[in-house]
Amino acid sequence: MNNAPAILRTLIIYAVIVPLALFIGYMLANPLDTSTFMEAGFIALVLVFPLLLKWHQPLLILSWNLNAMLFFLPGRPHLWMAMAVLSLGITVLQRATGGVKQLISVTTVTWSLVFLTAVVVFTAMMTGVGLRTFGSEVYGAHRYVNLLGGIIGYFALSTRRIPPGHAGWYVALFFLSGLTGFITDLTTLLMGSAWQYIYLIFPYNAYAQPSLDTNDNLLRFGGAWPVSLAIFSFMLAKYGIRGIFLSGKHWRWVVFGFAPAYLLLGGFRGFVMYLMILFALQFYMEGLHRTKLLPILAILGVLMVALAIGFSQRLPHSIQRALSFLPIQVDQQVQQNADQSLNWRLDMWTALLPEVPKYLLLGKGYVVSKVDFDSLTGNDAAIHVGSGFVENDWMAVAGVYHNGPLSVVMTFGIWGTIAFVWFVAAGAWVLYRNYRYGDPTLQTVNLFLLVAYVARLIFFLGIYGALDDDMWNFAGYLGLGIALNGGVCSPKAAPVRAAEKYQAYVGVRAHLQPALRRPSIGG
Repeated sequence: MNNAPAILRTLIIYAVIVPLALFIGYMLANPLDTSTFMEAGFIALVLVFPLLLKWHQPLLILSWNLNAMLFFLPGRPHLWMAMAVLSLGITVLQRATGGVKQLISVTTVTWSLVFLTAVVVFTAMMTGVGLRTFGSEVYGAHRYVNLLGGIIGYFALSTRRIPPGHAGWYVALFFLSGLTGFITDLTTLLMGSAWQYIYLIFPYNAYAQPSLDTNDNLLRFGGAWPVSLAIFSFMLAKYGIRGIFLSGKHWRWVVFGFAPAYLLLGGFRGFVMYLMILFALQFYMEGLHRTKLLPILAILGVLMVALAIGFSQRLPHSIQRALSFLPIQVDQQVQQNADQSLNWRLDMWTALLPEVPKYLLLGKGYVVSKVDFDSLTGNDAAIHVGSGFVENDWMAVAGVYHNGPLSVVMTFGIWGTIAFVWFVAAGAWVLYRNYRYGDPTLQTVNLFLLVAYVARLIFFLGIYGALDDDMWNFAGYLGLGIALNGGVCSPKAAPVRAAEKYQAYVGVRAHLQPALRRPSIGG
């Protein structure tokens, strides 16, 4: 006998699949068109949505440091941005439908970000906003997207607790996904133009070309920073400095030492300083300055500096540039390249400081008019880097100050500064309490998240920073810490011993005994 419901289900399935297959086949007739990618991406999203409902949180954490772009979307946003929006949307949907009973909320951080969002939106409305991707006459919207994406990312990370038994896996996903930065260097050095399509997903190494301001072929590894930070961060979060150097497992310090060694190939002086700050803070917080490890590392550091002094000019130029902030002799062209970069920034900051009072009440925002942009970046531009008009340099006009405090106060005025200070102070307070009062099994990772957060803040304030980019860093460390600990940890009440309870009971009974023996009035 025929099964009518089964036949009906089969017909419905075919009624959906056949038109969808025909539609996809029609789209693939022009596979490289942008609209084709967007339509195919939407269909893929619908098909994988059931998987996202279950695995959106680990996928978000995996994508946070993943060096990948969504090339088929306007503006080529980072993958983590799309995952943050999807994950937060799914979380809200599940909360509304009763799938999630309770979400994590840290009030002081939430209100600081609400205030910061209000300042950002108000500044954008007052100064104008537009996307060059859509042909707007006003540019700058992508930087608002980056900043607001970081705020959304914080809420997406922090609203759901990570299962305690899976904390180690989630920490590994969060940090080690940065190893994909190696693809940036690998495709540049080995694969050649035949693999150029991989650049649609993974950024191209812009430092692989000869330096434009000198005649030196200064090859720098653009992926050295994310790869080094991934290894450095994961090792510290997993084992701590004590577990790396004092555990008796030599492979740990060998792997750990690879991170700063590879970073030198990128030629990034500022990031070398950041790793030094991060290591010094972690070393102090673990109390290792009172152990035998301090003189051992001090002697090792002196020996390495001595070797650098003796062989500095024989090292690859990228390594020389990374170490050029130290008192060592480097190649003249490398030193000129490094000095020009530093002097340009110092000159720009000096020129912009008198402009700060103009933007205290209403920040400048990220807006750049098309006329200004074309006049400063086109082939017929009248003003270029090094022309002497530093305050009119295209980076200064676009708000790319290479300076954290300026990126806040110039862009969003005193109100944005208050919101940012509130946010970073609240975040430091949360991470400190989680380190101080959190689960002992999470103490190592909680300590690292606190140290990394403070080190990034020092780097932001004193060396290099941009609010629209660094919000992603602050939100990542803070959101992960809250998700691991289920919110903000509080000190636990000291347990009362049984003997103390018994003594208190005896004392109260002895005090009340005369009253118990006294006859009642009616007796």
